[in-house]
Amino acid sequence: MKKITSVLSLVVLMSILLSACGTPATEAAVVEEPAATEAPTEAATEAPTEVPFDAPKGALIAFPVASAPTLDGIADDTAWVDAEAIEIEVQNGFNNFETEAQLKAVYTEDTVYFLLTYADPTESWYRSPWVKQEDGTWKQDKDPDDKGGDNNLYYEDKFAMIWNIDNSIANFNEKGCATACHDGENADLKPYGNKYNANEGELGDIWHWKSVRNLNQIDDQFLDWTRFDAENAKEAGRKSDAKDSGGYADNFASMPDPNDSTKTVSDKSMPGFISPSIDTTTGYPGYILDSEKVAVTKEELDAMPAGTIIPAIIKSEIVGDRGQISAGWAWKDGVWTIEFSRALVTDSETDVQFNDLSAQYFFGLAIFENAQVRHAFQYGVSSMVFKPR
Repeated sequence: MKKITSVLSLVVLMSILLSACGTPATEAAVVEEPAATEAPTEAATEAPTEVPFDAPKGALIAFPVASAPTLDGIADDTAWVDAEAIEIEVQNGFNNFETEAQLKAVYTEDTVYFLLTYADPTESWYRSPWVKQEDGTWKQDKDPDDKGGDNNLYYEDKFAMIWNIDNSIANFNEKGCATACHDGENADLKPYGNKYNANEGELGDIWHWKSVRNLNQIDDQFLDWTRFDAENAKEAGRKSDAKDSGGYADNFASMPDPNDSTKTVSDKSMPGFISPSIDTTTGYPGYILDSEKVAVTKEELDAMPAGTIIPAIIKSEIVGDRGQISAGWAWKDGVWTIEFSRALVTDSETDVQFNDLSAQYFFGLAIFENAQVRHAFQYGVSSMVFKPR
């Protein structure tokens, strides 16, 4: 009996142990999420390839700009930042003057702009002014070596560009201005030779800047095939575009016409005008603005002390075809900075027309350092092209 009781107790104990352990835990089923799929992507597109601009070697490139530079001779506008300059060396000017000019160009929808800088040791503004003499008379300071049209002492600074109109001047695109310069021809009548094109129908556009005589503009002129004639064509082929009014004139007094008392003629023995803006001890700035001129009488001139200096030039802006090139300039620390512009297309047959922005335009450069005609000049020719927008 005791043995049966022990067996039953052992059975009960094993039942309790099995109940406490329970059934073995099964791992929770792992639910695998479907593999993420990449979002559909659009087919990659290549950026459009810019057509390369291949400019002729050494050409002046006119860069397109959104805003025009201010023509003030300061050249601090952002329009000039990306424009690339070319260098043009000019040589053999009066007194061995030579310099290396830097030229830039930019353009807007309707206008092309230029920036020209070059070293010049002196700002030449003392252009043959009137000077009161000790004996009370008035005389203009003149170059004693000037035998007519060849002043190299009391003059002004200038530059000139000649453009080949419609490529009409033979050999210009290879030789430049040399095709139209005839050094020494009629030297007894015309210093430094004459300027004209060799053949009928050849036309060049001359942009002639005069530091004293121009006002906010560059003189617009042209070159044709006219030969020199002492009576009828002293300037040979060089002529000025037409104007309606304005420009520059000599500061002469007037007197009654001895042949017609109702008219007056120039009295070239004294000045006729003065201005409150000039310095009569130096003659600076070398000109009188037409808008500021004041007539001066002989009695007033007689009262002025010996040594008084009055400019011999009166100027205003040119109205008309001749005044289509706007400009601003300044001389500082031995350097001229000249900014100028012109419409791409004009209505003048004596103007170069920049009407094909894919074309190449040829020009030559000359710089005058206090010289009337004996300029430094470029050997060869330069050209300009327009970079597409």
